[in-house]
Amino acid sequence: MDQDDALEDFDRREVTLAGVARTVYQAGCGPAVVVMAEMPGISPQVARFARWVRAAGFTVFMPSLFGRDGAVPAVDEGIAVFRRTCISAEFRALAGQGDTPVVRWLRALAQLAHAQCGGRGVGAIGMCFTGSFALSMVLEPAVIAPVVCQPSLPLNDPAGTGMGAAELAAVRQRLEQGGLTALAYRFEGDRHCRAERFAAFSEALGPRFVARVLPDSAANPETAPFFEHVVASPHSVVTAHLIDSAGQPTAAARDEILAFFRQKLVA
Repeated sequence: MDQDDALEDFDRREVTLAGVARTVYQAGCGPAVVVMAEMPGISPQVARFARWVRAAGFTVFMPSLFGRDGAVPAVDEGIAVFRRTCISAEFRALAGQGDTPVVRWLRALAQLAHAQCGGRGVGAIGMCFTGSFALSMVLEPAVIAPVVCQPSLPLNDPAGTGMGAAELAAVRQRLEQGGLTALAYRFEGDRHCRAERFAAFSEALGPRFVARVLPDSAANPETAPFFEHVVASPHSVVTAHLIDSAGQPTAAARDEILAFFRQKLVA
C-alpha cells in the first residue's frame, strides 16, 4: 500500500456521457457497483477496496474524478488536487451543492453500468469528497444500494449535507417508495465528517439512513503522508484507515458493505 498502483488488472475505458469524457476503470463480472474515490484520488487503498468488491462477485466501475490514478497520496500533490477540485465548476465544493455536473455524470454512468451488467440494479459507494454523491445518485432509478462513507462536504458547515432541501426530499421519497436503505459510516472523532452531519442526514432522510459510527481506536495509525499530515484524524473507514484483520471494526464495516451489495443487487 506504500507503492503506486498501476491498476493493470482493471480495463481502462474512456466513457463519454452528456458530452463529458472521463476515464473509468472497470473489472469483474456480475451486477454493477460504482466506486467513487476519496480525496485526493484513486489511491492503492481505494483500488484495494474496488478489488474486494470485484472478488465479491460484482462488476466495478471506478471513475477517475480527480488526482493521479493509482498514486500514493502525498502531501503537496494531495493539497494541490484538493484546491483544484474545490474551485472546479464540476464540483462546487465550497458552495455545498449536491446536484453538481459531476453527480449528474455519475448518474448517467450508473444507468450505463446497469444497461451493460443487468441485474436488479446498481450499487454506489462514495467516500469523503464523494461521500454524499452516493445519496444523490439514487435519483437515478438504476441505483438501489447506496453507501455513504465519511461525507466531507460542505467543507465549511459541519452540520451541512451538501444537498438542497428539494434534493433531500426527493432522495427520501425515493428511499421510502423504493424500499431502499442507505448505509453510512464515519469515525467518532472525524474532524471532517462530524456528528452534526450524520444528525442532519438522519433528520432529513429518516430511518432509511442507517448510520454506523466507529471508535477512533479502530483506525489504522499507519497511513500515507496526505492522511497523516493533512487529514490528521481518523477518517477513511474502508480505505486508508482500514485494518485488514479479523475482528477489526473497519474490516467488519467492509464486510457489511459487501453483504449489503449482495443482498440488494443479487437476484
